[in-house]
Formats: sequence, C-alpha cells, structure tokens
Amino acid sequence: MPSGDLTHPIPDLTGYITEGQVVLERDLARRGVEPPIAVLPSLSRLMGGAIGGAATRDDHPALAQQLYAAYARAVRARSLESIIGSEELSAVERAYLAFGDLFESRFVSQGKDERRTIPETLELGWETLSCLPESELTRIPEALLARRRAAAAVEAAV
Repeated sequence: MPSGDLTHPIPDLTGYITEGQVVLERDLARRGVEPPIAVLPSLSRLMGGAIGGAATRDDHPALAQQLYAAYARAVRARSLESIIGSEELSAVERAYLAFGDLFESRFVSQGKDERRTIPETLELGWETLSCLPESELTRIPEALLARRRAAAAVEAAV
C-alpha cells in the first residue's frame, strides 16, 4: 500500500471480508525476520473461538494474550530506548527489549523449512516469556503459572 497506509480502502475493506489480516513490515524483513509479520497490527477475528480447551491447549488463550501484551511493551521500550538510550532504561524495560528480540527472532521468524506444531509453538511461547520476571506475567492466571512451575520442577529433578 502507498507508504504502508493500512487505512487505505483496500487493506481496510479486505480485513472485513477475510475476518482478519496479516500485516508485513519492511523493518522486520530488513532485520532478517521471515516472514516479516507485524504482530501488533495483524489480527484475526476468529482466533478466539479456535484456541484453547479441546481445540488446542487450555493454556493457549492466556499465553497468546500475554505474548501480545509483552510484545507491545517491548515495542514501547524500544521507542523509549531510541530517545534516552538503553543505559537509562529500568531492568524490567531491558528485559522487555530482550523479550522483543527473542520474540521476533525465534517466535515470529521461521525458516522456510521449519514446520512447528501448535504444541511446539506454545512451548516456544513459554520459553520466550521466560526472559521476563514472573511478576510481569499479569495475563497468566496464577493456577496456570503454578502448574508450569510444578512441571518445571519435576523436569529439573529428572
């Protein structure tokens, strides 16, 4: 679209027809993220009814919400970093920067021969979130966090 204008009538109307849209970003492509999907402006109106429970896994909706919210914070931290520099950022903001880099390079980016299952992708989502302090995982219910901690403890003991 001219100058990447998502409000142009073609992408705007296409989103209504298709019940969603995938937005590609030149900056991500320049940094080697393939496919260069701009997560925040991309959307699916049908995703909510197709995830969680028997459809995928019960942790899928909370994990998806947390990843989305954390990535939005990472983008905001990048903007702040460009103004004041990374040395002026708090430890949490620097953790979000690390999360954003990992999210783009491992979670969004997929080699053309990479084929991930939904369970593999969900585990990668948890791995990506692990660079954030647990106190920042505000979209994940405590019961789910406790279950993840217990599973990690069992795995570490083996």
